[in-house]
Amino acid sequence: MNIVANICLVYLSLSACVLQATTRPAPEVRPNVVIVIADDQTWSDAGCYGNSDVNTPNIDQLAKEGLKFNLAFTATAMCSPTRQQLYTGLFPVRSGAYPNHSQVRKGTQSFVHYFKEAGYRVGLCGKRHIGPADSFPFTNVTKGKLAAFVANPEPFLLVYASDSPHRPWTSGDASQYDPRSLSLPPYMYDSQQTRTALVDYYAEVTDFDRELATVDHAVSLAKKKDDTIFIYTSEQGAQFPFGKWTCYDIGLHVGFIMRWPNHIAANSQSDALVQYVDVVPTLLELCDIQIPAGLDGRSFADVVLGHKDQHQRYVFGVHTTRGIIQGSDSYPIRSVRTRQFKLILNLNHTVTFHNIVTRGGGNPAWPSWVQAAQTDPIAKTLVNGYMRRPAIEFYDLAPDPFERTNIADLPQQQKEIARLSKVLKSWMRQQGDQGHATEMLVKAHKSVSGK
Repeated sequence: MNIVANICLVYLSLSACVLQATTRPAPEVRPNVVIVIADDQTWSDAGCYGNSDVNTPNIDQLAKEGLKFNLAFTATAMCSPTRQQLYTGLFPVRSGAYPNHSQVRKGTQSFVHYFKEAGYRVGLCGKRHIGPADSFPFTNVTKGKLAAFVANPEPFLLVYASDSPHRPWTSGDASQYDPRSLSLPPYMYDSQQTRTALVDYYAEVTDFDRELATVDHAVSLAKKKDDTIFIYTSEQGAQFPFGKWTCYDIGLHVGFIMRWPNHIAANSQSDALVQYVDVVPTLLELCDIQIPAGLDGRSFADVVLGHKDQHQRYVFGVHTTRGIIQGSDSYPIRSVRTRQFKLILNLNHTVTFHNIVTRGGGNPAWPSWVQAAQTDPIAKTLVNGYMRRPAIEFYDLAPDPFERTNIADLPQQQKEIARLSKVLKSWMRQQGDQGHATEMLVKAHKSVSGK
């Protein structure tokens, strides 16, 4: 079998490059779609996802009314690549939007085109951080015009992209949180600065929760709740070490909740593996719009409607430090995850890992970690683990969900490591991803405005 045939087989098995046919009856009325995006919110930082410290009553209520996905992922823990894969159904390297502050290749289409062609109004309220404009021809919707946009009788798709809880954490009421009472996850060093930063971050998460309620209220006020697929997602992890700008689950794992009354079971949850590139084909199928050929994602509509409980076998991760403010010159990271295991390849691991956190005050707690590392072995382990990584990381996620114990050297894990390495490298070839060489092409990418 020749190379082309091999690549096509891989693509078919991992990414569904063929036209996906809708097999279920079309809905009597095409639903509206609302997607509310939090900016840099770690997936677990909501009450319904197990965080008892943070106050998120509206996200929690949405989970009671809809379907909560427990294993949803983005392929990049960076703002613009994440948004662009959510809107296009394409993985970052294939679309061209794999560095931060980058844009997709000219001519790339997004769900804006597909929904407009089907007669929908497609609006964006809030943060853009995408480009070029021809690939994302959203109608701009100001916050003051949001209610009117929703109330219009024509069907619509609305993306509400908040700036919260992106750094700097300045919105919300920090006084509602007591830093002394917070429970810190094991990837955070317990210092006063960490607790203070976490309070400011939680306050902004709560402020975002209020924004979500405002959007939901507009839908209800227009009497369109029953006819609207309402989605909340947390984008990528927060700007703490091991979160944003990594391929750890703290960065790539996202919160994802869908509500569609009378179609999606209330107060339900799914452990199906889904990823952001799957969202476009899923929404197209649910709205009875033809799914174009060539998308990387596969529809998980059957999971949404309760007909299946599984979806992807693997979810993939990409990180590129070039394009990151004060990032390492080249530190490409690639990952593949199953329900149980995570393989991470640090393709230039002899270089020290840097970004704005380590060099530029990107997180106010980091200096306290570095200082403590001089005498405290716990802090030293965290600092060294963030900045100096081995070529291969391998984690058993059941006992180690925070990826704190690298078991890549254990003899009993070598077979699974070899298998997942083969899967990951096949996917990279299918995407046209040459690792370090691909990262070095970032110079040719154009930047887009931050917001």
